[in-house]
Amino acid sequence: MPNPQLNAVYSSRSMKRRYEVWFLRCGLADGSGAWWFRYLLMNLGRGGCSTGNMQMPVQVWATWFPRDGEPQTFIQGYPADQLNLSEPFQLPFHLRVAENAIGEDSCRGHLQVDGHSISWNLRNRSNFGVTLSDKGWIGFSKSPHSDAVFSGEILLDGRRFTGEPLGFGVHGHNCGYRHRTYWRWMHDYFPQPDGSASTLEALVYDLPFGLVFRKAVLWHQQKLVFLKRFREQVIVREANKLQWGFEATNGDTSIKALVEATAPGIHRLPYEKTDCSGTFSVLNASLARGSLSIEDELTVADGAAVLEMGGN
Repeated sequence: MPNPQLNAVYSSRSMKRRYEVWFLRCGLADGSGAWWFRYLLMNLGRGGCSTGNMQMPVQVWATWFPRDGEPQTFIQGYPADQLNLSEPFQLPFHLRVAENAIGEDSCRGHLQVDGHSISWNLRNRSNFGVTLSDKGWIGFSKSPHSDAVFSGEILLDGRRFTGEPLGFGVHGHNCGYRHRTYWRWMHDYFPQPDGSASTLEALVYDLPFGLVFRKAVLWHQQKLVFLKRFREQVIVREANKLQWGFEATNGDTSIKALVEATAPGIHRLPYEKTDCSGTFSVLNASLARGSLSIEDELTVADGAAVLEMGGN
């Protein structure tokens, strides 16, 4: 079952160097595209890095990934004094700023950016949540709703997306003293004939002293399997093509996975460094194609995956 503690706030308002983000990826049920929403806190104790939208201490992001079209990102920054945030480790969790809010099982927003109007009001439910990585104050990566089903509506310049359900994906929660030098992350949602879903989530990033963190998490037939014996086979990071293939095992469970995306569905986003020294590039494809082989049984989901490669 989902664990509300996975959403609990870690940051205090006095922390001068730390990012914390709650995000969701919603692939629309009709296959027309996907939405990516981020609620970001950055360096609350020092007021962010600057006064630009992407340097403010509180930010709300909305990105639309249309099928066969160029992604569009809309970002609005806010000062820390407009933030209403639950206390660290307090439950239930909430974050509110202006007309935007996210809680344990819902989120909403309204942005007016560069002549565009974007609003959303979503609810989500799931069967399980998981911690991929937790290194204490250094940082963590959690998925409070890892097989999320979203309902509600989204409006983009008068175009209305609505449904019960509206789409499928993941609701995540990450935090860190700084971003890793590099990372690779994917999440794939595989609908099953009986109405349930299987999901696969994987994360790789650099650790100190030349070490590398690798883990995959499989949710299949209502069972959770941590796959720590992890070997990457394909890594392609280009402006027009992303591809990541790997195999992983744990006991008698073995998988092979491949997730890939091509332009124009790859979006390049500049992330601000927490020391305010500049930005680095993050490539995100929220309409990626994924294939998963579990004990040689192959499942393919076109557009149901998200693939992200960040850093160097």
